[in-house]
Amino acid sequence: MPRIALVTYDPRPEPSRDSDLPVLLRALTEAGAEAEAVHWDDEDADWASYDLAVIRSTWDYSWRAAEFTAWAERCAKATRLANPVGVVRWNADKRYLGDLAAAGVPVVPTRYLAPEDAGDGSGLPVDHEYVIKPTSGAGARYAARYTPDRHDTAVRHLARLHEEGLTAMVQPYVRSIDTGGERALQFFGGRLLHASRKQAVLAPGTAFDEDKVAHPGLEPWTPTPAERAVAERALAAVPEAPELLYARVDLVTGDDGEPLVMELELVEPNLFLFLHPESVPRVAEAILAAATG
Repeated sequence: MPRIALVTYDPRPEPSRDSDLPVLLRALTEAGAEAEAVHWDDEDADWASYDLAVIRSTWDYSWRAAEFTAWAERCAKATRLANPVGVVRWNADKRYLGDLAAAGVPVVPTRYLAPEDAGDGSGLPVDHEYVIKPTSGAGARYAARYTPDRHDTAVRHLARLHEEGLTAMVQPYVRSIDTGGERALQFFGGRLLHASRKQAVLAPGTAFDEDKVAHPGLEPWTPTPAERAVAERALAAVPEAPELLYARVDLVTGDDGEPLVMELELVEPNLFLFLHPESVPRVAEAILAAATG
């Protein structure tokens, strides 16, 4: 009986926001595994006692990125970690988009402004709407969209990110998001599992430090051949071609009508199993195979 840790976050005093976790635990147990949900920062966790640790909903890690990657290093020395620690380290910082672009993957154009760079806003666009967000973040944390006439507010946003030691990324706001949304293609065990579409997350005028709904209007989606091809190109461009247990590729449509990679989620992507219950057996099967293979 393989022992499997589904790695999550400690939500206390609030209830967990991962509605898929109990479903997946039950599916693994029924399939013959001994599965447990374990907080990644639980100091008493014995990671060596598990055959496999699967990062699932460590949704507070972006606030503690250095601490989280240090945990991943320790965990990977004690047991098999999925995804591999090298992938976690690379994907935890969204500067990986530059690596994808260098590999020829179509991505949303991105400029990076580190704390040591000029913070006067001289690098911000003056002729189109744009987004500022941190390179380490999730759920639209510290993200906002701006028009050029809101330059002073955007500069204050940059200053706040830099004060916290965060590198900012600046991207043109992709207008098609307002009509076609974002598409998320979920892969598991090396195969396309399912796809979803969500509406725009960032509304005009929403402050960067306000809470946002991470996945508004989520619905099932059938990916186009072009979307699937771009997603597969992105996964093939991950450095050193690691074996990925899971992956989510978030896509938008560029001005030319072709898909662009918005994000490549290889650390703790929401699987949206509540929207795709037919995928639960396939996910459990792939996790069991990884634990016993």
